[in-house]
Amino acid sequence: MPDRSILMGVVLEDACLTLEQLCSAGRVSAEWVAVHMQEGRLHPPGDRPSQWRFSSRDAVRVRRIRQLEVTFDADPDLAALAVDLMEQVEELRARLR
Repeated sequence: MPDRSILMGVVLEDACLTLEQLCSAGRVSAEWVAVHMQEGRLHPPGDRPSQWRFSSRDAVRVRRIRQLEVTFDADPDLAALAVDLMEQVEELRARLR
């Protein structure tokens, strides 16, 4: 079971989640993750699912993409683009602080 802080959206840089843990944290299937990886929306290191490791930042990204897909019936590419923009805004705000 993933750390509860991941489920609440807290990002811990040193988190190292397996595919199973990511799926649990993001409430998605392994197939959903694989499709989003093939389409370039997720980028974990490793060639095979057994080698993939994800950060808590990836878990937050998965939750956001999935939420946009479900809530707004968003196309996966558009949902990922919206999440990219959210992440960029967060980075810029952090720099301003």
